Amino acid sequence: MKQMFAAIIALTFPVLAGAGLSPAQNAKATLIQNVNIFDGRSDQLTTGMSVLVEGNKIAKIAANIGAPDNTTVIDAGGRTLMPGLIDAHAHIMFQMSVDEAANSDELYFGYVATQTASTYLTHGFTTIRDVSGNTFSLKKAIDRGIVAGPRIYPSGPMISQTSGHSDHRTDANQSALIAKEPSTFMKYNMVQIADGRAEVLIAVRENLRRGASQIKIAVGGGTGSYADPLDVIEYTPDEIRAAVEAAADWGTYVTAHVYNSEGIRRAIDNGVKCIEHGQLVDEATLQYMKDKRIWLSPQVIAYTFIPKGFTEDQAQKHRQAYAGIDHMFTMAKRIGFTKIAFGSDIITDPETMKRINDEFSFRAKWFTPTEILRQATSNNAELLGMSGPRNPYPGKLGVIEEGAYADLLLINGDPLKDISILTKPEENLALIMKDGKIYKNAIK
Repeated sequence: MKQMFAAIIALTFPVLAGAGLSPAQNAKATLIQNVNIFDGRSDQLTTGMSVLVEGNKIAKIAANIGAPDNTTVIDAGGRTLMPGLIDAHAHIMFQMSVDEAANSDELYFGYVATQTASTYLTHGFTTIRDVSGNTFSLKKAIDRGIVAGPRIYPSGPMISQTSGHSDHRTDANQSALIAKEPSTFMKYNMVQIADGRAEVLIAVRENLRRGASQIKIAVGGGTGSYADPLDVIEYTPDEIRAAVEAAADWGTYVTAHVYNSEGIRRAIDNGVKCIEHGQLVDEATLQYMKDKRIWLSPQVIAYTFIPKGFTEDQAQKHRQAYAGIDHMFTMAKRIGFTKIAFGSDIITDPETMKRINDEFSFRAKWFTPTEILRQATSNNAELLGMSGPRNPYPGKLGVIEEGAYADLLLINGDPLKDISILTKPEENLALIMKDGKIYKNAIK
């Protein structure tokens, strides 16, 4: 099976190269001159600068830099240089309809995922945190240069209780008390079910064995699962602590899928460090998150469409989650909650994936361009850094500074003034560099 998967990846790479995603033959160094820099943190651009990239790191930033021997020199012409984008809530393996996914094998999942990897990179996303899916082999193929795509921080399969957000069995399946009959998603390790401390420990440790940088569990209902309304609480305190303890023993953290306040509090009180979604949170609980320095990882674009294959019950839950976004973000602004990540959570639809950058415009209803750009760069990088020794890319991400990874974008225009320019990546991303390699250069 491994040999077959390697073969299908090898067949995919020429397709990506033909699409212009094979990295250019790079000189020893790249000097980008005449740029205005958004460093990932500041609320204004630093103008008239040059950036020298050596290998896969930013070597020097200054107003005037001499070009070393064997250096590619790019005149940016006053464009904006910013860090590569980070998606903190990605599902790179799930870009097909529910019915298609339920009736496909793992090779097909892998093949489709390479297309999604291409989409991410061409849209300026040089890093993603994948929060459910069997992404370990894809990550390895990207890191080795077999497939072009973003850096991946893998969670491995999301872990939930029976009847929880990872339970995609239908009425056609027998009770687990009668037969262990996994769904397709469980069979191919996209999600997993674990009940009780002992099973939770095994599930977490299996993910860590494969190379998970963080662990994701479900502590409340979800829109994409059949059995659980959004108001329910999932996992007992002891089960949550089991996941947290196993992750902490490996130096990393647990993030939790949950919408409602009761589930959020149970997760936090038992050691979870990040909440995914959270749209049904009340203000007292959001303040509690702020006081405890817990991350909020919300998304907007995922709720602007009904994923392909959803039943009407699932669609109603999806609309309920969408209705809570305005209240959540309005409260966050009012209380000064800033530990907010940037993510998409797009599933089932490659065409919607191609609109992933619309998330920037959707967030403009509540946040300034600078706040949104921080969320998508330095904020997300800080969240990723909580993986500690399990961090697969331990250098600096999400910032433009000396010694940081050379994950860089050159933008036509100033996104601090007009965030919408990022919604047209084909037109406005003039250069895409990841790990010091140029994947797109439209500068003449």
